[in-house]
Amino acid sequence: MCGYNGTIFAYGQTGCGKTHTMIGYKSSHELRGIIPNAFDHIFGYFDAAENMKKKFLIRCSYLEIYNEAIRDLLLGGKKSETTRLELKEHPDKGVYVKDLTTCIVKTIPEIENYMDAGT
Repeated sequence: MCGYNGTIFAYGQTGCGKTHTMIGYKSSHELRGIIPNAFDHIFGYFDAAENMKKKFLIRCSYLEIYNEAIRDLLLGGKKSETTRLELKEHPDKGVYVKDLTTCIVKTIPEIENYMDAGT
């Protein structure tokens, strides 16, 4: 909320509950995961009356690291499966993923659509 980037990282064996913990169930408010709850928290902060006079820029990206390969999940289809991205470091930007799709979002439904597309 103070201009810092955030990352949510889930690590573990196949079938240990990473997806359930991160995404949960859309149909149940009580069973939502970390990501939908984070959306509510972030957008709730920006929509609060005391913050309405400020300007915010919210960007999202969605990637997978599997067997040391980085995939852009927002590319979709075969392109996502065949395009391998590289981890880079820049003196000003810090560590980043080169050519990772980044989308500007303004609403929870918009960011949920990107999450659904990536999933």
